[in-house]
Amino acid sequence: MSEKPLLERAQRFLSALRHCQLLGISAHAADASGLTLRLPYSQAIVGNPESGVIHGGAITTLMDTTCGISTICVLPQFEICPTLDLRIDYMHPAEPNKDVFGFAECYRVTPNIIFTRGIAYQDDPSEPIAHVVGTFMRMGKTLSAGGIKRDVDGGKG
Repeated sequence: MSEKPLLERAQRFLSALRHCQLLGISAHAADASGLTLRLPYSQAIVGNPESGVIHGGAITTLMDTTCGISTICVLPQFEICPTLDLRIDYMHPAEPNKDVFGFAECYRVTPNIIFTRGIAYQDDPSEPIAHVVGTFMRMGKTLSAGGIKRDVDGGKG
């Protein structure tokens, strides 16, 4: 699948997730190598009002979502893939007043599990805020049928 349809599919997936709507998370880039989402800086996600530093929970949400939605980059058809395990190693706090980007790739796909890894960063991916690894359970095409599949696939079946 080319970059534009993957990006549109990722954005449709995000639009079905209410918490992502509230946080303003959007699809930034998507191709066969992985997915990048953007979490805009806002006062609603500040963990320390004195410093303006983003709460770790907002970054965790960004990275869980990025890893989970990155599955669309490797699966030929939409499948619901809930999180089995997620590990985040925080390297340093995000700088105040700057958006955070999350990148994730699927590095192994089995019939039952998808393995992902990625980073959260601001200006430079070579200076990550956090590293993440996650595993996601494949529920299969039959269990993924219904409303969210139609939303993500753009109204198709």
